[in-house]
Amino acid sequence: MFRSVLPGFFVALTALLACVACWDVAIGHGQDRPNIVLVMADDLGYAQTGYYNHPLLRTPNLDALAENGLRLDRYYAAGPVCSPTRASVLTGRTHERTGVMEHGYALRRQESTLATAMAEAGYATGHFGKWHLDGLRGPGVPIFADDPYGPAQFGFQTWLSVTNFFDRDPLLSRGGQFESFQGDSSEIIVDEALKFARQSKRSDQPFFAVVWYGTPHSPFKASAEDIASLADTPGRKELVESMDAQSIQQYGELVAMDRSLGTLRRGLQEIDALSSTLIWFCSDNGGLGDIRPSATAPLRGHKGQLYEGGLRVPCVLHWPDRIEPGRVSRYPACAIDIAPTVLDLIGVSTDSLTKPLDGISLKELLVSPYSAPEKSRPSPIGFRYKTESAVVDNPWKLIRTKKGDELYNLDEDIAEQRNQVSSHPEQARRLRAWLDQFNQSVDASVAGEDYPEGQVDPDHPRPRFWTDLPAYQAKFPQWRDRWEYQKTIERAKKPTK
Repeated sequence: MFRSVLPGFFVALTALLACVACWDVAIGHGQDRPNIVLVMADDLGYAQTGYYNHPLLRTPNLDALAENGLRLDRYYAAGPVCSPTRASVLTGRTHERTGVMEHGYALRRQESTLATAMAEAGYATGHFGKWHLDGLRGPGVPIFADDPYGPAQFGFQTWLSVTNFFDRDPLLSRGGQFESFQGDSSEIIVDEALKFARQSKRSDQPFFAVVWYGTPHSPFKASAEDIASLADTPGRKELVESMDAQSIQQYGELVAMDRSLGTLRRGLQEIDALSSTLIWFCSDNGGLGDIRPSATAPLRGHKGQLYEGGLRVPCVLHWPDRIEPGRVSRYPACAIDIAPTVLDLIGVSTDSLTKPLDGISLKELLVSPYSAPEKSRPSPIGFRYKTESAVVDNPWKLIRTKKGDELYNLDEDIAEQRNQVSSHPEQARRLRAWLDQFNQSVDASVAGEDYPEGQVDPDHPRPRFWTDLPAYQAKFPQWRDRWEYQKTIERAKKPTK
């Protein structure tokens, strides 16, 4: 028996190893490098997907990406608010290391970014939508061409961007030229990203596109047609009639956002790029606490908190050439993993990124048929926000608050209701020690010790409102009647007491 089986086994094993080697060479060095499209929603909660059987929202296009790709059910934003996660996506580092402590902080120019590494590897790089890494607060406004903290400074050759959240009929900046658009913001930036993809395809150049929605962040403004679609059955109509206006508008926005995902998929198919493109969809932080039906149930907490509701978000990866369809994983993953994973997939060393990195490559988890059996994550995931910090280590999570430490087993208690600090003191001690070391390391990064200069650039700006800048004040007369800026400009023109 062994004589007949073993030769065949070794032949098969040799062929498999050869295929793995060939695949690595093709992806890393050949002409078949994948296109990468990173898509991120703005304030989309864990519960706000059709594939989790939401009582109101249907997301057929996101569901289709999941059914034909990999769904990560334990995926975390890098922080519980927006700018922090955006910084981590581009660097592979916990956001405070990069100087982005909170929303509206600027990414340090001393950081090396994924976009720069992709451009140096021969990719066309483009950013579309919300930026929020240039230190400006207030509703999103077009970015000036000479903004020292705009997308161009961090590796994006093409960009159509705004400083912060944006909604219907937006005013965007195309490389510094301001343009007014009509329609839903999600559909607009997907259409523009597809134009970029078509141009790259015609130039026979792989593309790296970052599509950062303004949806479903406030202010909420959906079309009448999308709102009407929520109430297309008696049961759904009754539910909509019980909702507040804010929640109705937000869910209407999500109808359009989901439709844009279908446009993205079809558009890539039309240029024969869908199979060779990795689409990585996620959200920048957890959902809002005052939206009904809940944006985060059954999780505890919401945006702005380190409980699961503030951090755990939907995530789907779609890549027909390499990801087996219909997979669902509970492997703990995070936005800090995006940069090291993408670079690993295209065969570029993470030496191009600032150290230390906090993320890890998820290549083994993603790629089939060579993916290893799902294992425990080899390193914990750390979080910091304001005065609190937390660590996730496979089933265990420790949160450090002013009131003390809380320990949860997320496999048994997804809602974080049973603090197990007393019942599992050994786990609490282990994670406390890890968190102490993590916080010391991040503190050193905050002080600038990661950079060759050994300090933070003294010219790095503090967060400020765009209404305080003369270049934007000059736009007040043109913008004062625009619905998204009207109140902001009125407040800025009132004399301070």
